[in-house]
Amino acid sequence: MQQESGTVSGAPAAGAALPDALGAVARDETELVRRACLGEDAAWQTLVSAHQTPVFRLAYLLLGDADEAADVAQDTFVAALRSMHRFDADRPLRPWLLRIAANTARNRRRSIGRYWAALRRTIDVTPDRTPGPDARVSLTGSEELWRAARALSAQDQEIIYLRFFLDLSLAETGAALDIPLGTVKSRLHRALERLRRVVEQEYPWLIEGLRDG
Repeated sequence: MQQESGTVSGAPAAGAALPDALGAVARDETELVRRACLGEDAAWQTLVSAHQTPVFRLAYLLLGDADEAADVAQDTFVAALRSMHRFDADRPLRPWLLRIAANTARNRRRSIGRYWAALRRTIDVTPDRTPGPDARVSLTGSEELWRAARALSAQDQEIIYLRFFLDLSLAETGAALDIPLGTVKSRLHRALERLRRVVEQEYPWLIEGLRDG
């Protein structure tokens, strides 16, 4: 959420130098990518430090397990480094990394699903999914919204996490998923409609909280 702030009389407008600053950041990253492609380890480590948090966060949102997310993040950067020579250095790096992370997490989730299916067939255990009496109190609104999103398909989860949990623009979301802008908008609209139905059925107090706010 953006905060409003006043301007000091006589001071230059806060946004006056912003395009130049953003351009400098983009140029710096482009140069780092080019140096990383040439095998410069320091440049690559700088890029990893800049992007490891959103990569881990997306993996955690998709998998719900910190250890699995850490493994996915590590695998993401290993795969990215191996493919760096094919990356267009003039493009933003983060959407590309998040695309690799989403694909890696998707494959990991399939593997986990197959493991649990085999385990349940072997020992015939059905997990108790009923929340305890304090579950509603202990969860924050964002955690509850995340739980609601986890009831959706993997495709719906990915686009919601990228757009709203990671605050990517529509264009960046499209780049991360490798789909056109129009497809992003239509897929996001459908995903939000399905999320709204889950919230209304399973977490109605979230709707009430939004209305109260």
